[in-house]
Amino acid sequence: MSERAEEWIARRRAVEALRSGVPSRDAVHILGTNQIGIEAEFDRRLDGVRAGQAGGFIVAGDFGTGKSHLLEHLQHRALARNAVTSKIVISKETTLHDPPRVYRSAVDAAILPGRTGSALTEVATQLLFDKPACNDVREWTRTAGLNDRFAATLYLLENARADAELIDRILRFWGGEPIAVSELRKALKAVGEGATYTLPRITARDLALQRFRFFARLIRAAGFQAWVLLFDEVELIGRYSLLQRARSYAEIARWVDPSDAERIPCVMAVLALTDDFDAAVIEAKNDRELAPARLLATGKPEDEVAASRAERGMSVIDHRLRIEPQSQESLKTAYRCVRNMHAAAYDWNPPDLEVTKASTARPMRQYVRSWINEWDLRRLDPAYRPEIGVETIAMNYTEDPDLTSGDALETDITDEV
Repeated sequence: MSERAEEWIARRRAVEALRSGVPSRDAVHILGTNQIGIEAEFDRRLDGVRAGQAGGFIVAGDFGTGKSHLLEHLQHRALARNAVTSKIVISKETTLHDPPRVYRSAVDAAILPGRTGSALTEVATQLLFDKPACNDVREWTRTAGLNDRFAATLYLLENARADAELIDRILRFWGGEPIAVSELRKALKAVGEGATYTLPRITARDLALQRFRFFARLIRAAGFQAWVLLFDEVELIGRYSLLQRARSYAEIARWVDPSDAERIPCVMAVLALTDDFDAAVIEAKNDRELAPARLLATGKPEDEVAASRAERGMSVIDHRLRIEPQSQESLKTAYRCVRNMHAAAYDWNPPDLEVTKASTARPMRQYVRSWINEWDLRRLDPAYRPEIGVETIAMNYTEDPDLTSGDALETDITDEV
């Protein structure tokens, strides 16, 4: 394919994405972002994570102000700095308070710099067991308090490479699937290590948190700088039940609070949520008082710990970084980019439109979609002058029955005896 054809396809994809209000790699690459302060903070935190320090922060903005666009931009920035990235959209299927679901989503969405295909497979392929980095991981799995499954599967990956089916099972286990103890014992016995690993029971939740730690260490051993997790639509937790919100606040502390005892080294998290979340959810629903109390009421030791973590999670939200509103200059810059994009995508000369004065009450998405919609119509009928209306969408924080089922903490055993 010629370079011009590739450019035309990229411009067409970008326009289609912007018309739908969905950020795409092409659109973000062309438009960029004016969030200079957040970019600088991201770079600073990533440098800290690469040096072994804690990292992570929260960005906030109203609906349509470009939170998803910003996360896409930060993903490109992280990939350019040799970090593995995962964009995780909080949804009914990926609930923030459920580490096993979050982990599976993170691994499935993981992207490696300059590579395509399964990130998990690529990372495993990059492991060189005769090098110091792999020796360090091997020793770490024995001393870091991880379940024996990790040391055992790492050993099997190194010593049973001829068994393709077993290797596939190991990678699926690392990706979030269960693996039977009987299967592991049989494989270990075949390589003379049947009595080395005890393989004790572990809950799905604890195993997921250990998987995060393990995969992050594999990423570093494979030569990458860090694992960057980008959480979008975190405001959905406002529609959870009280217990689920409480546990979600605790997870926010794990990802963002640098003082958290269970923070995961080599991982940096950026969480995006609506700017009114603290007022509309934390304050309006009295979560500062009720959420920790709800956790303590379960009587479970793990929830007693989570209660303190939930308090810190809500405090972290108070220190979120706000997305800066567009200025008149940034609006004009975006207009020029979108006009050039539309011209290249449809091979025409779009007429100039009036760029109204930037307003903090009107998000960038409204401007962009209105420009594209008018050009779409006028390209078909040059004499037509459309009147484009705008309707504000208010975020709904009412508890959703489809999201609030299953309040009980997941404690299913993930092995077979």
